[in-house]
Formats: sequence, C-alpha cells, structure tokens
Amino acid sequence: MPKYYEDKEEDNRACAGIKEDFKACLLQHDCVLKEGKLPSQCLKEGHCKALQTSFFECKRSMLDTRSRFRGRKGY
Repeated sequence: MPKYYEDKEEDNRACAGIKEDFKACLLQHDCVLKEGKLPSQCLKEGHCKALQTSFFECKRSMLDTRSRFRGRKGY
C-alpha cells in the first residue's frame, strides 16, 4: 500500500506511490542505516525485493501495447 503524507506535494505520475515506498524501504533498511552501505549495494544483496518487483511490473505495464485496450493495471 502506498504511504501518503500530508505535507508532501501530490505526485500524479504513474507508479509514484510504489516508487516512494520502494525508496523509503531502501533508505530505512538496516543495510543502509547500520552498515552504512549505498542503497544500490543493498539492492544487489536482495533487500526490498517485493517492492522492486512491483515497481518494475508497474513500469512495464506502461509499455504494454495491450493496455491501450484494457487500461493500465491498478497500481
């Protein structure tokens, strides 16, 4: 579920909620906070994999030619 904040500007772009959750997951993970690694290094180690997959699927659905007829998937 996307997290919404009251003091944040509204982002109407596609996949914005998933992108924000994915970014927050990486930046708040112990790999970044306690071990001091870069988020890209933690991503290679497999942290936040479910959100990464969801973000990828959302972006991929934007390029899917079948979505012209069916509409974008609900993200």
